Amino acid sequence: MLVKTYSASVMGLETMTVTIELNMTRGVQFHLTGLPDTSVKESMNRIRSALSNNGYRMPVADLSINLSPSDVRKEGCGYDLPLAIGILAVNGSIESELINEYMMVGELGLDGKLKPVRGSLPIAILARKEKFKGLIVPKQNVREAAVVNQLDVYGMESLEEVIHFLVGRKQFSPMVIDTRKEFYEHQSHFDLDFMDVRGQENVKRALEVAAAGGHNLIMVGPPGSGKSMMAKRLPTILPPLSLHESLETTQIYSVAGKLGSDTSLISQRPFRSPHHTISQVALVGGGATPQPGEISLAHNGVLFADELTEFNKQTLEVLRQPLEDRKISISRAKYSVDMPCNFMFVASCNPCPCGYYGDATHQCCCTPGQIQRYLGKISGPLLDRIDIHCEIQAVPFSDLSKMAQGEPSAKIRERVIAARRIQEARFKNFKGVHCNAQMTERMLHQFAELDAASMEMLRMAMERLKLSARAYSRILKVARTIADLDNSEKVQSQHIAEAIGYRNLDRGDWAERGI
Repeated sequence: MLVKTYSASVMGLETMTVTIELNMTRGVQFHLTGLPDTSVKESMNRIRSALSNNGYRMPVADLSINLSPSDVRKEGCGYDLPLAIGILAVNGSIESELINEYMMVGELGLDGKLKPVRGSLPIAILARKEKFKGLIVPKQNVREAAVVNQLDVYGMESLEEVIHFLVGRKQFSPMVIDTRKEFYEHQSHFDLDFMDVRGQENVKRALEVAAAGGHNLIMVGPPGSGKSMMAKRLPTILPPLSLHESLETTQIYSVAGKLGSDTSLISQRPFRSPHHTISQVALVGGGATPQPGEISLAHNGVLFADELTEFNKQTLEVLRQPLEDRKISISRAKYSVDMPCNFMFVASCNPCPCGYYGDATHQCCCTPGQIQRYLGKISGPLLDRIDIHCEIQAVPFSDLSKMAQGEPSAKIRERVIAARRIQEARFKNFKGVHCNAQMTERMLHQFAELDAASMEMLRMAMERLKLSARAYSRILKVARTIADLDNSEKVQSQHIAEAIGYRNLDRGDWAERGI
């Protein structure tokens, strides 16, 4: 007797339908083929116990199971449920025409309870694409999978419930979620706000420019000057996620297993702040089983590297290609996957080893050579990819105690959204380009053309600061964003001047002049 059930394989963000073929003949042997990994092979022990604790028995027969396609490695515990249902069907313990109409995924506990798995959302998208009638998942995964419309998604607590559903003993209702309502309800609820930041108007301006154009930014200043505080508030002034961006981001978190059971769609832009001891694989992704790294988890959001100079230099260098291409290609001996990583890179660091170089309230004990070696941990190519360099001073207590609350994030966000709308209209005919930071060289000549006075100012800055060709492009992109914030059609000299002011770390005499 031959029975087929259906599940799915998740490799990175790519999914593939897996057909589980079960055949039973006379005998006592058991065969599992189709490149199963150790966790799939161990599933038979979990299934045997789950069946026994629910009043069923494993068949005493020659049981052959094939996971098709056979040339793709099957990993994880998500095959437990379809395997168990297939064994019951091939043994004649259950009869149902629904088995071939539903895709199933779930890990079985020894008592038959279903445990959550990773990747329910991309699996649900695949199930709809393959025209399955519905998808059966563990109850903890049902909200993320139910985001997909035109697909019946059932969240089950145990193997027994799945059996009752398939044979028609009990009626179950598919999970229904008003995706748009839940998505828009949580878009503007933030625990942090820029109104809590007193002073630092120049840094707030730099963050506003960065948010308006999607630019990368680094803040350099002494301890306690507010670098981390302001960086954590950056998502509150970024434009809201679109439904398409939210779906992309939610898929990544689903594959990584970082979605809570009460989460359907991620409604706010991610903010990831990895510790400086992070490894290269944890940062960019990969591993024995391909998983998204921090740069992919920050997709459509912010990747914040606090204490940038404390990161391993080789680890930082792997950021160079993703910052340019906005995607990461991970190739290993057994697989090759592409993952998106369109993020804003924001970093902060102290100006010297002791942290007080240029601080008016503390004496720095570092020599110019020590300062240069300290900042030299940030390579020139990586620094070139950071559009805005912002120097920051600590706010004195006398000023801090007198200052009123700062401008709220909501007002700053309005200006950022207005600038982004200008950019969306500008790039509507360019696929994959949504903000000024993504402009190509050809687009710069088209949309950031300078007059004679502005070009002369930029020429002098390039020669005096010995800037690279990439820094030249960055200045033009930032100037275009500043002009958008001013609602100016042309890039003018004052916009170029402000953009040049955001390249301070390119100056060769930085360690000798003071902040």
